[in-house]
Amino acid sequence: MQKFSLVAMGRRQLERAAESRGGHAAETVVGGHERILRQTVIGLRKGAEQTDHEVNGEATIYVLEGRVRLIAGKDSWEGSTGDLLAVPDERHRVEALQDSTFLLTVAMPR
Repeated sequence: MQKFSLVAMGRRQLERAAESRGGHAAETVVGGHERILRQTVIGLRKGAEQTDHEVNGEATIYVLEGRVRLIAGKDSWEGSTGDLLAVPDERHRVEALQDSTFLLTVAMPR
């Protein structure tokens, strides 16, 4: 069994994001491309975003700290610390409204 502090990992990713040109950083916690379940802690500096992309599978965003906006087409949803957002099955992007960290969980189809 492994134990992770998502809050501590989020802080590290936010520190890394502050040093990056794009204002974001990420670290996979569980799984990977070869697994069904993948969980990644992502740090985004205020104003930074994950650009438009699609996910081949079901996905959620759990906001660890800060405030983010999930945008898909003309729809958008805001999430704050402790909120869980279900990612729609279409092109989308995530913007940081504040310095933010979140846990992205993706379950890939078999």
